[in-house]
Amino acid sequence: MENENWFVYILLCIDGTLYTGITNDIKKRMLAHDKGKGAKYTKGRGPFKLIYKDNLNTLSLAMKEEIRIKKLKKIQKLKLANK
Repeated sequence: MENENWFVYILLCIDGTLYTGITNDIKKRMLAHDKGKGAKYTKGRGPFKLIYKDNLNTLSLAMKEEIRIKKLKKIQKLKLANK
């Protein structure tokens, strides 16, 4: 199977909350978030700052990493983003 290009990312929202997601096109996904169409949670919480992204080879790996990150406490997510 060919490697794919998937990203797990964390956004810092204007209200100080964090959003974790996955995409195979980070630029397109950021534009969608900025237009209020990226995710229900992020609608109305922009502008956003991309504070973390990690490139993974498959959708499966990206989904597993997204789940792992979503289980972290906010402080742990911020530490991950600052590595």
